[in-house]
Order: sequence, then structure tokens, then C-alpha cells
Amino acid sequence: MKLFSHHTRQERDWIMYDVGNSALVLLSTTVVPIYFNALAAETTDSAGLVAQWGMAQTVASLIVALLMPILGSLADYRGNKVKFFIGFFATGLVACFCQALPVSAAVFLAIFVVATVGLNSSMTFYDAMLVDITDDERMDDISSAGFAWGYIGSTLPFIACIALIFGGPALLGLDTMFCTQLSFVITGIWWLCFTVPLLRSYRQVHYKVSEDARAEVLDTFRGLARTMRDIFRDRRLFMFLVAFFFYIDGVHTVIAMATSYGSALGIDSTHLILALLVTQFVAFPSAIAYGKLADRFGTLTMILVAVVAYCGIVGFAAFFLKTATEFWVLAVLVGLFQGGIQALSRSYFGKIIPKDRANEYFGFYDIFGRYASVMGTFLVSVVTSATGSAELGVLSIAILLVVGLVMLLLVPKEHGEPAGA
Repeated sequence: MKLFSHHTRQERDWIMYDVGNSALVLLSTTVVPIYFNALAAETTDSAGLVAQWGMAQTVASLIVALLMPILGSLADYRGNKVKFFIGFFATGLVACFCQALPVSAAVFLAIFVVATVGLNSSMTFYDAMLVDITDDERMDDISSAGFAWGYIGSTLPFIACIALIFGGPALLGLDTMFCTQLSFVITGIWWLCFTVPLLRSYRQVHYKVSEDARAEVLDTFRGLARTMRDIFRDRRLFMFLVAFFFYIDGVHTVIAMATSYGSALGIDSTHLILALLVTQFVAFPSAIAYGKLADRFGTLTMILVAVVAYCGIVGFAAFFLKTATEFWVLAVLVGLFQGGIQALSRSYFGKIIPKDRANEYFGFYDIFGRYASVMGTFLVSVVTSATGSAELGVLSIAILLVVGLVMLLLVPKEHGEPAGA
């Protein structure tokens, strides 16, 4: 493939997994909540639907956050990383297909939690594979390519699913619920097809060695304490993780609240869905460009640029977003920086951690990134309720971004390292 001519086979296959799993991520943030609401609407009021959905998301996040540091440490032993990856991928894939079964709302929600745990856990091991499939010099480029192709690749099965859901009843005489169930099958097949190449080519390069399984388990718990101690002692790593906790929370909150905020302003749902697709398409070249710019100006510098840009995006949403046209502008702005800041955060972290303990460290990285997503939405809710102004609620996201920006500026450089590297 000419598009990947400058990538090795392992780099290409690693990137393709992002293409596969991103389809389920996009489906889970758009179609799945609507489908669950349809299943539960007859027995649950609107407040109950929101509460149940929020609880399911919280439970899934909690399970992943509790498991990943422990299993991540075990995965750092030779040959374990791919085993854990396959286990969680397979679990998520089976659950994805099972979501197509005609079940009750409660059963569907339980299956959704399993699918989410499988997907997000596999992503932790996938992120840690980055240190095995490339070197530090190419890490920004490869991480950015993963996000970029994930964005564009996820739109293809998503468009097919949306076309089936909206066009199936009229053109094929199929029930809307049945068409929605078929979307899980389409997405699962897509995820599987783009995972197989990685499973065939991946080789764990950096690992810890042990021939005693019992010793591995005991060392895992000792290792977790050691890793936490090492993170606190490494000022560069600690300051970056704290900064990441705040600024990625701002990024996630903008993504999570955009559709809800747009709906509250009276913007038509069709515009909201199409704008989401625009974000995906804009994010594709932007993420790749971000990786190239990081090579020239430094990874940390480009992360700083993205955080400043997100401060501007929040200001635009709070003061200028009133119509569908302005929501489209917001979608484009988010697309320009979303993939870049996520990709470079992952690659920068991968550069500054011990390679033979990558899974263990990425387990903590996952905790910082996953639990950050709670604080921002809570802040928006509290400020909006206290002031009666949704605009001020949205503007409060800037607090997180500014704190993250200040912490990034305090991240120390290694001796001889250029600013922003």
C-alpha cells in the first residue's frame, strides 16, 4: 500500500487496529445510547435512562481502571502482552456481537459493560505495544497515524450502519430495531478484520524475564508500589501525568458535552450527527500533520499548542455558539486538534517511561486519562446549576485546560534536550 510505504509491517498493522476498534467507539457514542433508550423507554423515565447509562459507563471505567495496573504489570513479562490483548479483544468482540441479540434493556446494558471493558482494556495493551513496534524517533508519527486512520476508518462502517438504520425500513422493509442490531454485527466484523494483521505480526521486544509464574504474581504487586514510587520521584513523568489529567479532562469534556450543549441550543439532531462525521474527517489529516509538526518543533511544544487551541475552542463555544453554522465551525475546530493532542500525549508518555515496564506504566496512564473524564462534566454541571447559565458552565472547562497548561510549562527537560521535545 503506497499510503503506508514509509511504515514497517508492524507499524502498519498496529495502525490498522485503531481503524478497527474506532468503529465500535463511534457506534458506542452515537447509536448505542439511542438503542438502549428505545429498549428501556417503556419501563423507565428519562431521568432513569440517563442514570442507568451513566452508571454503566462508570462501572465499565472503574473495572478497567482497577484491572489495568495489575494486569499491565503481568503483561510486561515475556509473551504475556499479546495474550492479555487477545483475551480482552476477544471478550469485547463476542460482547459486541451479543449486543445484536434481542434482549431486555437490563441484559443489553450488562453486555454493553462487558464490551466496553473488553474494548478499553485491549486499548491499554495496544498503547503499550507502541514501544515494541517502533522507536522513539518515529513514535510521534506512528501514534498520530493510528489516531488519524482510526478517525477516517471508523466512518466507513458507521455510514453503512446509519444508512441501514435509516434506509432499511423504507428500502428493504426491515424493522428499525433489527437494522440497529445488524449494525453491531457489521461493526464487529470490521473490528475483527483490522485486528488479525496485528495478531499475526506483533512481537514483544521489551519485557521482563521470569520463569516462575508465582514469582511473577508476587512481583506484580511489589512492582505496582515501586512504579508509583518511581512516578512520584521522576519529576518529569509526574508533572506530565498531572498536566495530562487536567488537560485531557478538558478535551474529553468538550467531546462529551458538545452534542448535549448543541441540543440545548435547539440545533437539529441531523446537524449534530453530520457535524460529528465532519470532526472525524477533519481529524484524519490533522492528526497526521500534528505528528509531522512534532518532529520539527517538539512533541511537548505541539501538545502546548493544542491545549491553548482548546482554550480558544471553549471560549468560542461559550460566547459565540448559537446556530447550526457555528456548531459546524466548532466541529471543524475540534477535529483540527483532537487527534493531535491524544496521539502526542500517548507518544510522549511512551518516550519517557521504561520500555520493559510499558504496560505497567500505561496502566497508570489509563487511570489518569479515564478518571479525568468525570471531573469536567461534574464541573460543567455544578457551574451551570449554580449560575443558571449554560455558557458559563461550558466556559468552566477552561479552568481545567489552564491548569493543565501551567503544569505542562513546569515539566522539566532532560539535560541537553531542546525545549518542547
